[in-house]
Amino acid sequence: VQLQASGGGLVQPGGSLRLSCAASGIILSDNYVGWYRQAAGQHRERVGFLNRGGTTSYVESVRGRFAISPDPEKNTVYLQMNSLQPEDTGIYYCFAQDFWGRGTQVTVSS
Repeated sequence: VQLQASGGGLVQPGGSLRLSCAASGIILSDNYVGWYRQAAGQHRERVGFLNRGGTTSYVESVRGRFAISPDPEKNTVYLQMNSLQPEDTGIYYCFAQDFWGRGTQVTVSS
C-alpha cells in the first residue's frame, strides 16, 4: 500500500491550493480517508475526513474553507483549500487503512 500526498507549495494569505492523495494497493473509496497536518513543533491534527459513506467532516478552524472530494476513477482524494491563512502552514498528510502517506509541505506567507 502506498499513499502519496502532493500539491503543496508556497501561497500568499487568501490564496488556494488543492492537495491530492493518490493511492496504490487500496481502493480509497472503500475506506475512511483522513487529511491531517502538522505544524512545526506541534502535534499532528486531523483537518478533515471522508468516510466510506461519502460524508465529510472538518475541524472548526477550516470549516467553510476546506473541502474534501473523491475521484474514484483516479483512486485519489483531494483537499481543496481556500482562503488560506498563515496558521494553515504545515506538512499535510493523508491517511487510509492504517497507512500514512508521505506528506506535502504547505506554506502560507506573504
